[in-house]
Amino acid sequence: MRFLLILFLLATSFNDSCFAAVISGQDGNKYQPEFSLCSDAGNDAHLKGSMCARVNMPLSQGKPVTEQPDMVISLFVRKFPATGLAKGQLWLIAGGPGESGASLYSFVERFRDSFPGFDLLVPDHRGTGFSSRLCPQEEAVDSPGGTTLVAQEWQSCFSYLQQHPDYARQFSLTNAAHDLRHLILQNQDGKPVYVYAVSYGTQLILRALQIAELPLDGLILDSLVPLQTAGKWDLSQRSFVLDDIGRKVLAGPAETSYKNLLARLAANPALAKDIPGGEVRQFFGRLLDVPAARQHLPALIREMEQGKQTGELQKVLGILGKSYAEFGTYPQLPPSIPLVSIISQSENNLRPGLTHEVIQQENASLLFTSPLPGLLVNTGLPAYEPDQYFGKLPANLPPSLVLQGTWDPKTHYEGAVEHIASLEKTGKLTGKLTLVTVKEAPHFILWTAPGCFAKASRAFLAGQVLMKECLEK
Repeated sequence: MRFLLILFLLATSFNDSCFAAVISGQDGNKYQPEFSLCSDAGNDAHLKGSMCARVNMPLSQGKPVTEQPDMVISLFVRKFPATGLAKGQLWLIAGGPGESGASLYSFVERFRDSFPGFDLLVPDHRGTGFSSRLCPQEEAVDSPGGTTLVAQEWQSCFSYLQQHPDYARQFSLTNAAHDLRHLILQNQDGKPVYVYAVSYGTQLILRALQIAELPLDGLILDSLVPLQTAGKWDLSQRSFVLDDIGRKVLAGPAETSYKNLLARLAANPALAKDIPGGEVRQFFGRLLDVPAARQHLPALIREMEQGKQTGELQKVLGILGKSYAEFGTYPQLPPSIPLVSIISQSENNLRPGLTHEVIQQENASLLFTSPLPGLLVNTGLPAYEPDQYFGKLPANLPPSLVLQGTWDPKTHYEGAVEHIASLEKTGKLTGKLTLVTVKEAPHFILWTAPGCFAKASRAFLAGQVLMKECLEK
């Protein structure tokens, strides 16, 4: 999702006893979690009654679990049990890469409303949250910056990974997909199993389905990623995606005013002194994620153009702060920047030779830009070679629902439509693959268009005819 790349929330303390039950997978193939009450279940209303487990997995898939520290990783899974006898399971797969299941904890009630009576299971991908981290010391909860790298931790973490490249490369998309498969398969109880995945999570579950079929009764793909081979939509093109959506949002006189403002800023950069980071095009790009902030763009442009403090910027900053606060302050919430870098450059960057000079040239004509392409240049971390699954599609797909916003500045609507067409053409569908177009919605429909999410997901679970379009009120 990448919302959390700008959030470094370190407010709450943590006790290791939150890791409730530990199981070693002794024969190399049994990975069934054994859950017990989480010690932090009383710390936050969203975590009430939650159960925790840790499950050991092989660092490199295809090898048995051993007790050697360099050969085994530990996965953290949180379960929100249904009240009474569960009707089934809903696995919640977070986005990223680099984001943990904690990014979905604050939305548990929305899932309960749409899937009443279901157990909710939320894993932390390898390298995220309370699962084994790429830099165990620097990303530890009790380190100086918590799970966020700070100060000298950046250098020591990156040096560690540079010195252990084979270890770093095991934190791959495919290995994470194997982890997910094991968790789902070993936790079956004969009842229906559904999966909800968002953004990078959609790529992860589709990779898991590439490896082999999973016994799923349904799959919800929120903000479906583009095809890996679609050069127009990969991460190195993120500024172009943002710019396209930003122009649609402005459309009309506001766009002309904005161009005039940018011309003035080029001549006098001091005019942007109050903008966070001082980079107007990047800041305005951030506003596209949040509908309530996005609608203030014309007024904010007008305020800056007139050079008068009318309070518009403070309103926008307040909206952003309130919106991001919805994710909570869980200690494991901040994304793992090393994991973001390794998977992004290995899986979703079709321009590995990109330079800062090229990015600067490309950005010259854009009204909205993203810092993401620049983060793909000379990362200093070991990438891994694409494997046999790169750019391919699952042979089988369960009944699936895709929720996609037409103003998504991260996973472009057209990229999702292209991906869906390829899935329909290539895969063997065990049920319908349905796209619900969420008009004018940005990324992460569960968060930004909850009413549309509820309508569509309830109808999907009930096997009813789904609407083709939805507009959040």
